Amino acid sequence: MNYYSEIKNELINNEITKKVKDYSKNKSDLTTYYNVGKLLSEAGKHYGEGIINEYSKRLTKELGVSYTKRTLFRIRQFYLLFSNQKVSTLSTQLTWSHYSELLSIDNIDEINYYIMITEQQNISVRELREKIKNNEYERLDDTTKHKLINNATPVVTDFIKNPIVIKNTTNKEIISEKVLQRIILEDIPSFLDELSILVTIYALNSVC
Repeated sequence: MNYYSEIKNELINNEITKKVKDYSKNKSDLTTYYNVGKLLSEAGKHYGEGIINEYSKRLTKELGVSYTKRTLFRIRQFYLLFSNQKVSTLSTQLTWSHYSELLSIDNIDEINYYIMITEQQNISVRELREKIKNNEYERLDDTTKHKLINNATPVVTDFIKNPIVIKNTTNKEIISEKVLQRIILEDIPSFLDELSILVTIYALNSVC
């Protein structure tokens, strides 16, 4: 098999599809990068890790789009991470940019958690990045994590984070109750997010 030609054709077809219809863009991206990742994985087994560097240079030169080594490595990582499931089962509610943020995580259970909340809360890439940065999954208790792993139905209180993190916008190490109240009021959205109000609203809407 000519792996380079297959990869090049996949990427060209994807560029054509994106220009035809915006609706199919995201699905096309995920399908393309999954297929390209599979081909890169197989090519690496035949020709070694150096093949990614070679393909990066050739693709960038011939397609006029910058396909860096890092990009191709991430595409391969994307395939390896989800290779145990069909590409059609990947959530199209998440964009390639969402998935790229998740590639920095090693724990598949943590990844599945962030996929779930991205779908449920329709959060942006920036919001997802912030949740990962704040170790939202790690602050769930072990019981809640166990429920998520086993697809058990969690209750709303399971998603209240521990500890609740409040950004201290003052320069004081020790703050009074009055100052704490002011800090909370200054950034209500972040405080409500820490209390998982959005999850609560979603759960209530699902019941109605």
